[in-house]
Amino acid sequence: MREFTKDDLINFLPQFETFVGIDSDGCVFDTMDTKQKDFFHPHIIRIWGLEAIETEVRAAAEFTYLYSCYRGLNRFLGLCKTFELLLDWPQAREKAAIPDPADLRAYCDSGLPLSNATCKVEAERTGSELLDQAHRWSVELNEDIDANMPDPPAFPGAEDALKQIQKNSDAVVMSQTQAVALLKDWYRDNLARYVSVIAGPEIGSKVDCFSMAATERYPGHTILMIGDATGDLATALNIGCNFYPIIPGQEIESWKRFINEAYARFLDGGFSDHYQKQLIHEFNAKLPETPPWK
Repeated sequence: MREFTKDDLINFLPQFETFVGIDSDGCVFDTMDTKQKDFFHPHIIRIWGLEAIETEVRAAAEFTYLYSCYRGLNRFLGLCKTFELLLDWPQAREKAAIPDPADLRAYCDSGLPLSNATCKVEAERTGSELLDQAHRWSVELNEDIDANMPDPPAFPGAEDALKQIQKNSDAVVMSQTQAVALLKDWYRDNLARYVSVIAGPEIGSKVDCFSMAATERYPGHTILMIGDATGDLATALNIGCNFYPIIPGQEIESWKRFINEAYARFLDGGFSDHYQKQLIHEFNAKLPETPPWK
């Protein structure tokens, strides 16, 4: 199982005239619900002793990580947002001592790649108890997922789409899932054979990855981002490329539409403004900004 570095993106050599960046969790692999509800959220409750507000923690975390415009955030950003939502929720605040996320927010806004390694360095540099706890949460979370999470299947249609992409476009995985889990998923069923690089947050943000691999090598209309979260859309808008959404709750239909309709349109010269706006409208409608308890 090969691990990838920034050099793999910086030295990337195009073989085709089009480039596709592909997200992983919740996009290619049906991982999101199980990983969040059975692993991420119980570990938040345990590490910070929030058993008294388990219902509220789960609601805030599920909204952040799964059912809102924040879906797909890096785990540390998602953790910070979860604490911020809980602090703004009187019902939660009255029943438990919720951590002040200030140190975590400073780390998330630092511009550093958000990973276990940088979190540990920042915890030691600043002496922040919260960052030390966040690092422990993330490490123990990885260990639990690695030991106990059932192998997530790829969504029906995803492998067929990857086969099509491999024949016509250069393809790179760009994910905020940590490499230890990301590589395991892509190598387990040999889906790694369809892509050139598998890049996790240790390498950089998705914008960073596109900048290293694609933006200087391909015109914007020949680049496509496939993702299931608003961060993927933001990445596409940032670099000025096409965006195809794998809509949460409609993953099978989304991959079928990609195979039967969208990919051919992309190869023919990129999405028209009308078609792109239609896709984005359908996607945004599924991911609200305001939690249901507000």
